[in-house]
Amino acid sequence: MTRCNQELRVVIVLSTYNGERFLPEQLESLLAQSHQNWVLHWRDDGSSDGTVALMERFTRRAGESRCVHLCEPAGRMGPTGSFLALLRAVHGALHPGDVLAFADQDDVWLPEKLERGVLALSTVPDGVPGLYCARQILVDARLHRIGLSVPVAAPCGFPAALAQNVATGCTLMLNRAAARLVAASRPAPPTLHDWWCYLLVTAAGGQLVQDSEPVILYRQHRRNVVGAPTSMGRRALAALWRGPSVFMAVLRANVAALLAQPELLSDQARADVAAIEQALQGGLRRRWSVLRMPGLARQNWAETILFRCWFLIG
Repeated sequence: MTRCNQELRVVIVLSTYNGERFLPEQLESLLAQSHQNWVLHWRDDGSSDGTVALMERFTRRAGESRCVHLCEPAGRMGPTGSFLALLRAVHGALHPGDVLAFADQDDVWLPEKLERGVLALSTVPDGVPGLYCARQILVDARLHRIGLSVPVAAPCGFPAALAQNVATGCTLMLNRAAARLVAASRPAPPTLHDWWCYLLVTAAGGQLVQDSEPVILYRQHRRNVVGAPTSMGRRALAALWRGPSVFMAVLRANVAALLAQPELLSDQARADVAAIEQALQGGLRRRWSVLRMPGLARQNWAETILFRCWFLIG
């Protein structure tokens, strides 16, 4: 792999919540990164265990200039609220070439995780929002390997982003333009920060940069906010188990949130979102017509058929 410019800075944002059990291994993996020009901004979301004390010890070890505690806003905000609070606190200080990386408290980063992301995003032209994501090695609570995350098979972007998220948050990195775009937005309440970033960056005409190599150990345990299936079949079954009501509620919320912020979208995305909204308000014929929109599909045929059935019945 070509070495990236070590002068480019990575701003890592970490939201913690009762993460005392797994957090030390994640912090050690940050220190072991091949790209060492990084600073960590962290916010605690109301932990009742020893997470804050652990982070304070790490701050003394890494240095206060390299490990910055965001104290306000205080209180429980949930993952999306907490991560976006961190993003909004730091995005204004990003310089050209700087990159923002999301970190979950319970994973372990492979040594070249940051370097691969910085190098990939350096290919995105200045001023164009860029989002990097990668595959993951799935492990259990003790870091024993389970398998690999499902590879991305079908073309991604917008409007496919409305049908499915392919950007796993624990691998997500944004360039400065993308960070500023997301900071200026108001996400749909039920949508997690990674899906919203993918949705908004692609709807704005930005670039999605996908890495087929795994860059983290993605820990699967009972307290995951979102886990990862090991096959397309398992993913389809998980979608079927959740049922249409949850998915359609999120879809409608995302469409409404995008429509409310047209200034952030490309001309094509504005037209696509307006057509989808009209179809959702109309009958079967209109809904079937909009399903022929290029790109409005999930990652495989089985999931796409399921998506279309749910969209038609509303």
